[in-house]
Amino acid sequence: MAIILELQYGKKLGLPEYSSHNFSVSLKPEAVSLDQIPQEVERAYHILQQAVDSQITNPGYVPGMEAPSAPSNIVHLKQPASQQTPPPNGNWRCSAKQKELILKLVSERNLDRNDVDQQARERFGKGVTQLNKLEASGLIDSLMGGNSNRKPAQRRAA
Repeated sequence: MAIILELQYGKKLGLPEYSSHNFSVSLKPEAVSLDQIPQEVERAYHILQQAVDSQITNPGYVPGMEAPSAPSNIVHLKQPASQQTPPPNGNWRCSAKQKELILKLVSERNLDRNDVDQQARERFGKGVTQLNKLEASGLIDSLMGGNSNRKPAQRRAA
C-alpha cells in the first residue's frame, strides 16, 4: 500500500513600501513503507526549497519603483548605480538611528563586526552598510535575538 505525503514549502520576503513577496510550492510524493517516510520527506524538502529559492529572487513589480512600460515578468530590486540615491547616512543606506543601534548592539554584545557583516551578506546578499531600512530592521531583529527584547504592540480599541 502506498503512503501519500503532502508537503509544502514557502517563503515570504519583506520588500520596500511595506510590501512583501510570498511564494510556495506543494508536492505529493509517495512512500511504499513507513520506513521510507524520513528519506522521502528529506528528498522532497530539498527539491521544494530549491524550487522556491530559485523563483523568489524575481519579485516582479515592487511598490516605490517605476512600473515597467512594457509587460515584463521580471523587475530587479537593485536599480542601476546611476539611478540609486546616495546613502542618507554617510556610507550607510539605512537610517541614522538604525546605524546607531547596530553599532550599539555590536559594542554592547561584544560581537565581531566581520561576523555581523557576514550575517548580513548571507541574509541579504550585501554588507551591513549597504542594507536599506527594511533589511537593517531584519538584521537588528536578528542581533536582538528575534522579538524577545521587544514589547508586543498594544492594540487600540476600535
